Amino acid sequence: MTQIIKEGGKTIVKTGQRIDTLNAAQFETDIQPALEQGVDLEIDCTELNYMASSGLRIFQATMRTVVRSLGGQMKLTHVNDDIFDILKMTGFTRHIMVERV
Repeated sequence: MTQIIKEGGKTIVKTGQRIDTLNAAQFETDIQPALEQGVDLEIDCTELNYMASSGLRIFQATMRTVVRSLGGQMKLTHVNDDIFDILKMTGFTRHIMVERV
């Protein structure tokens, strides 16, 4: 279940346990209000233990919106080792700030 929390000047999106083909569209819909609330976005991956390529696509599109279109900042926090390895292997760690657990 995705949660959106407004904290100070930033918006925090808490992911659920999985972002895959079954729930990616819902996750993308769920985070749309966060993109409208501000330009500093943190995606809290504390619960995330599986991410398919559909999750990578959403992170990429979100980064484009936040960083390139809005001139804001985006970071992923509390990323476990398995998810970090996926992000690193696909080049995301060169473009998005990633904080590991």
